[in-house]
Amino acid sequence: MNFVKKNWSGILLCLVIAIPSWFLGKIFPVVGGAVIAIIAGMIVTMFWNDKGKAEAGIKWTSKIILQTAVVLLGFGMNLGVIFQTGKQSLPIIICTITTSLIIAWIMRKALKVPANTSILVGVGSSICGGSAIAATAPVIDADDDEIAQSIAVIFFFNVIAAIFFPVLGKAIGFDTIHGDAFGIFAGTAINDTSSVTAAASTWDSMWNLGSETLNKAVTVKLTRTLAIIPITLGLSLIMAKKSAKEDVKTTKFSLKRAFPMFILYFVIAAIITTLCIHMGVSAEVFQPIKELSKFMIIMAMAAIGLNSNVIQLVKTGGKPIVVGASCWCGITIVSLIMQHIMKIW
Repeated sequence: MNFVKKNWSGILLCLVIAIPSWFLGKIFPVVGGAVIAIIAGMIVTMFWNDKGKAEAGIKWTSKIILQTAVVLLGFGMNLGVIFQTGKQSLPIIICTITTSLIIAWIMRKALKVPANTSILVGVGSSICGGSAIAATAPVIDADDDEIAQSIAVIFFFNVIAAIFFPVLGKAIGFDTIHGDAFGIFAGTAINDTSSVTAAASTWDSMWNLGSETLNKAVTVKLTRTLAIIPITLGLSLIMAKKSAKEDVKTTKFSLKRAFPMFILYFVIAAIITTLCIHMGVSAEVFQPIKELSKFMIIMAMAAIGLNSNVIQLVKTGGKPIVVGASCWCGITIVSLIMQHIMKIW
């Protein structure tokens, strides 16, 4: 009862913002519900700074609901199918992820960008946009401003890619009879799933390919999403060792403390999905859980927007945008080079 009394108003506010954001995200998939929720939360905060009793529930939503959403994402992953169908794109995925993370690290040093922001932009650019940021943020203890800023940067380049990539694909001579080349390109070089599907669907429409490009792009994107697991585990160990060094006398490194339990639950969910599908259970059974996960991410993003200072974000947004642009350009170039080397394009 104390929990309900303390948090209900903040949770309800996030829910009220999330519901219309969810439906608007369906209408405008290139933008997506998460971005709409963040913007809505920021607008509310501009006119309502002192949230009073709602503040506790908003903070709870931005952390616990976000972690729960990441766990539920695992039910959307059949590890066997993704590994099997993603073999062709795996070398490209590894190269693009490595490129993005290296560029983010270099730009952090060169521009003196805050560590958490550069990590979130690098991971969001290289893996799966908002979902990767959602999974990584609790591990590195990123604050709401850093999360909101990173989401905004990823969104900006998502929109550009969704609009520009089909034109680029035509200009550089991608095969228009089959959707493999553009599907792999979209799946490896575009950050967020919504923009991947938007660009792939446009390519299918341009050349009357049905859903061939879309199927390829989504499969590649799901394969790429699996990188969340090693990346977050690696970051959790790095953060734990860093904390131990900062307080050598009183802190000993503990794998149990370092390991974020919600990532373990995420892996377990993916394994459960894989085993169930292997035993003949339809993948459609897990669709409601996937949709719930997406809605909870939108709800958490509403909380993050409510906790964000939009004026401060605008003032400090220049350097993160440069980091995002550098990562995005690097991923795009490496994806094209790898496809050319592998004779896909």
